[in-house]
Amino acid sequence: MTSDQLRQYLSFYQDLGVKNIYRRALVAQPVAEPSAPIEPTGDTLARIREDIGDCRRCGLCEQRNKIVFGSGNEQARLVFVGEGPGADEDAQGLPFVGRAGQLLTQMIDGTASKEGIPISRADVYICNVVKCRPPENRTPQPDEMEICGQFLFRQLMALNPKAICALGSTAAKALLATKDGVTRLRGNWHKWHDIPVMVTYHPSYLLRPYNQNAKREAWDDLKKVLHFVYD
Repeated sequence: MTSDQLRQYLSFYQDLGVKNIYRRALVAQPVAEPSAPIEPTGDTLARIREDIGDCRRCGLCEQRNKIVFGSGNEQARLVFVGEGPGADEDAQGLPFVGRAGQLLTQMIDGTASKEGIPISRADVYICNVVKCRPPENRTPQPDEMEICGQFLFRQLMALNPKAICALGSTAAKALLATKDGVTRLRGNWHKWHDIPVMVTYHPSYLLRPYNQNAKREAWDDLKKVLHFVYD
């Protein structure tokens, strides 16, 4: 691992609020044939999914049905990051397939069509901060976000998109290490490891009938993202 790669990993955990890192004391081991180290250089989504395995690293594994890794174009120039799987996602193992996912599809496809941008949902990549459904769809806990965050970090580094769209406050906090809410963050560009990030409302929030202004703002945010990435 190079010094730049190590610095990026440490910066990511610092953004999640990890203040101290401890190194185990070295213990002499019998000489053995060296095994190939897992390096971030040349990382792929397939390798990351393999490393996750049948994950038991945090308590979210106890009630999940399926790990929801991500889906979409693996050469995508735009990545959407949500909070975590819901019931439909947990059942199917795919992100954003329930009502909120259907709305996200309408937002991407409809906005692209109206703006004359020849892309659809299939052209982007979609994943979540945590890969297992939190009980009762609660907000993920900091330790759950930290543990799963290593895989989100690797996904984004492997994809290396032109831009990221953070859906909702949990995704914004995970990527930007901020306490600000979506209302303050949305509409402006931010950065995650030099990749531009646009924050907007989570589609599940937009499904609530009293959020008409938020819907208009979300569509404006999406238009900015699509034109930035595809113009």
